[in-house]
Amino acid sequence: VILYFVAQKFKVEEDPRIDTVESILPGANCGGCGKPGCRGFAEATVKATSLDGLFCPVGGAETMTKVAAALGMEVTVQTPQIAVVRCNGTCDHRQRTSQYDGYKSCAIEHSLYRGETDCTFGCLGCGDCVTACPFDAIHMDENGLPVVSEEKCVACGACVKACPRNLIDLIPYEQKITVKCRSTEKGKAVMAACEIGCIGCKKCEKTCPNGAITVDNFCAHIDYSKCTNCGACKEVCPRHIIQ
Repeated sequence: VILYFVAQKFKVEEDPRIDTVESILPGANCGGCGKPGCRGFAEATVKATSLDGLFCPVGGAETMTKVAAALGMEVTVQTPQIAVVRCNGTCDHRQRTSQYDGYKSCAIEHSLYRGETDCTFGCLGCGDCVTACPFDAIHMDENGLPVVSEEKCVACGACVKACPRNLIDLIPYEQKITVKCRSTEKGKAVMAACEIGCIGCKKCEKTCPNGAITVDNFCAHIDYSKCTNCGACKEVCPRHIIQ
């Protein structure tokens, strides 16, 4: 009886709209929205005065439209995204100089030493991104590199957070041009470590008619708000890392 009265006295009333919004969400609890699960996202949307900056990557635009309708708000349509792996350094392209014999984890291997090759920026191949993906959308291929499934990826960002070398980006789904390298070493060091690493020659930067690709710290980066998928950068890349 005492516990009942204490519970009633300190009971926290919740906005019933939280349950409504949560019922609309896909229930993946992936954290891709930046909140602690779907319940946390529902609470954030109810408390917010605007849905700007709030987006459920799993449910996409359709789900957000329903959430906005339930809350009497407007929502800005966001471009669908997909994860891309910015490394193509297979064993054929990166010579193995040592062998890792510890627990199979990219995070642990990355914290212990430079890796099995002389490239300190490339994929370690232990599959932390595969383990982190709650949608079975990324797998290791026969070359030991992660491959993203276009059909399954919902751009939740779990793989992005799991990669200790920041090799996975979320880009607009319609974009087809990506730079498959993240090395910031100078050209000579890159050429010694990997046959196809970016050497920062800036040919892509000079060729792009839209100014969408720039070389910063010896590595090419694409501004997807400017890229038109023309492929001009890909044609002039001497290392074939723009694909």
